[in-house]
Amino acid sequence: MAARHFLTLNDMTTAELESLADHGTRLKKERRQGKVRDSLKNRVLAMIFEKSSTRTRVSFEAGMTQLGGSAMFLSPRDTQLGRGEPIEDSAIVISSMVDAVMIRTFAHKTVETFAKASSAPVINALTDDFHPCQLLADMQTYREHRGSIKGATVAWIGDGNNMCHSYINAAAQFDFKLNIATPEGYEPDAELMKANSDRVTLMREPAEAARDANLLVTDVWASMGQEDEQKAREKSFSHYQINPALMELAAPDALFMHCLPAHRGEEISADMMEHPGSVVWDEAENRLHAQKALLEFLILNRLD
Repeated sequence: MAARHFLTLNDMTTAELESLADHGTRLKKERRQGKVRDSLKNRVLAMIFEKSSTRTRVSFEAGMTQLGGSAMFLSPRDTQLGRGEPIEDSAIVISSMVDAVMIRTFAHKTVETFAKASSAPVINALTDDFHPCQLLADMQTYREHRGSIKGATVAWIGDGNNMCHSYINAAAQFDFKLNIATPEGYEPDAELMKANSDRVTLMREPAEAARDANLLVTDVWASMGQEDEQKAREKSFSHYQINPALMELAAPDALFMHCLPAHRGEEISADMMEHPGSVVWDEAENRLHAQKALLEFLILNRLD
């Protein structure tokens, strides 16, 4: 049987994604009850990082350990990927030795090329175009606090980046309305917007996007690799900040999320992490549990 890959949310059905979120919650409860789970005993995850990370590395490595398996960290300095070996060749060899491969890189084409040649499941742990693992954690977090997100309104405030793209996919998969407020020139992918025009609306004013929304989400103004654009982006995004005043326009029980790291005083006000609607710390922890559910599903084909 060919390996299942997780390169975008669209690689799963809605039922599978909802089951992953629920299984992640079960795994979190088990962990807090002190239950030992060795479902991935003797299994190995290869973690290829061409972009550095805190949460992604810790969550995947800890997750494999908590499930009885192991994870190996591979940087471009440690492998032939950084020395010009064809991606397909690396994929054939690495996948023959491990049970799954996690890749965090720049070009989305890299993970697509790797997956086509890989005999083991490949997980996109972030590319310049998509960040589906974060959306698993976000959807799990919303379900834990508010139940199903179906029919809700989500406001994305900020750059039309990889996180925004994955929220567009999530809007289709989980059946919610997505308002995107971003300045001119920073819009998400036009083809992706067009394909989801029935549920995604582009706006210019954060207040318009946030009005009556059930969830407000944002990300840094300048992502990794865009540091030279920081000053220009600060100017363009100066009023695209989530703060208590913007939250006042949302639904009374609206939640606030951020994939982290957060730049207080920029995309969020200094006090937003402690706002009553903030579930950022739960969201961050849920990367661990959502990805444990994903690893079990891809490696063992089970969600129990």
